[in-house]
Formats: sequence, C-alpha cells, structure tokens
Amino acid sequence: MESTIKQEAFFNLSYGVYTLTANYGGKDNGCIINTVMQVTDTPKRIMIAVNKDNYTNDMILKSKKFNISVLSDKAEFSLVERFGFSSGRDTDKFKDFADYERSKNGLLYITKGTNAFISADVKSITDCGTHTVFLGDVTEAGIISDSPALTYQAYRDNLKPKPAKKKGFVCKICGYVYEGDTLPEDYICPLCKHPASDFEPIE
Repeated sequence: MESTIKQEAFFNLSYGVYTLTANYGGKDNGCIINTVMQVTDTPKRIMIAVNKDNYTNDMILKSKKFNISVLSDKAEFSLVERFGFSSGRDTDKFKDFADYERSKNGLLYITKGTNAFISADVKSITDCGTHTVFLGDVTEAGIISDSPALTYQAYRDNLKPKPAKKKGFVCKICGYVYEGDTLPEDYICPLCKHPASDFEPIE
C-alpha cells in the first residue's frame, strides 16, 4: 500500500502537546507527550521522548511503531485528562470515546481537538534515563483541521487548570499539585508519570 505523507502536517509541529498512540497484543493505548520534532526531511524522520514509566513506552518498544496526533487550539482539557491522567495498564482509554480513526499502519490516531497526525516506524531507540527517545521514519502524515497547533505555552496559560493558592509544586505537564515545602528529587507525577524536573514551585 502506497504511503501518503502531507508536508503540511509537519508545519503544525511546535513545542506543544501531543497525543501519542500505540498498539501491542491487540490492545490500543495512548498518552500525552510534549516532545516531538522533525529531525530530517529526506527521509522524513521525527523524534519523540516518552517517559519510561508510561505503558505506551512499553508498547512502542515491542511494536516498533507509533502515531502522533497534534493537539490544536480547539482541544479541551478533557482530552488531556483522558490520555494523560490514567495508566493504560488497567484503563481502556478509548472506551466510550468515538473521536479516533485508524491509519494505514493499523494504529489509532485522535481526531478530536487535533489538527494533524503522523505515523512512524521506529528506527532507533535511545535510553535517556527517565525517558526513551524514539527516532522514527514517517510512513503517513495527514491534516485533520486548519486550527493552529496548541503551543505548550498556550496550554499552560489557557487550558491547564490553575492550581489553588497553596504551598507546593505543580506539574508543568498535567497540572497535578504536590503539597509540601520540598519536592523529592526522585518524585514521579502520579498522573502523567513525569519526573520532579517537570514540576515548578507554586507562586
């Protein structure tokens, strides 16, 4: 089957928020990530970074393929909550959720609140401590809507719930609040599984 790669899909990549989807053993899963970049044009290759504690990371290690849906400025927090606030090990994130399609590689991609999708086959895997970096050759890329991409700054300013005024630290990825005077260096967010380095003090 001939692959279809629309160049316009890559224009929507920014330092933003993305839904990463994978499939292994007949099970679909997804999570939220905030690192996607195009690294070469010929061949078209993208790089993603995934927290190693995330179940989606395990699935990509085994299946060697993944899909990215680029969140748009039309995304609602409920979408981030669905894919970022629970583990796929014991939760079917696609149950009662109709806003997805399957790409040619057989993986789901999210169509609600997104503007583009990109499919890739993994070509190299690098262990970077808390995260795995996957380099993938793009097999398909398409446009879903003409809405601008949701930048990470816009997510933080407009979409992510604001923490209540209390002493502690807030996760820059999902908004989870850790209450306390100090945050342990080895702390892992219980919601999105990102490390202590992705927290900032509540001002």
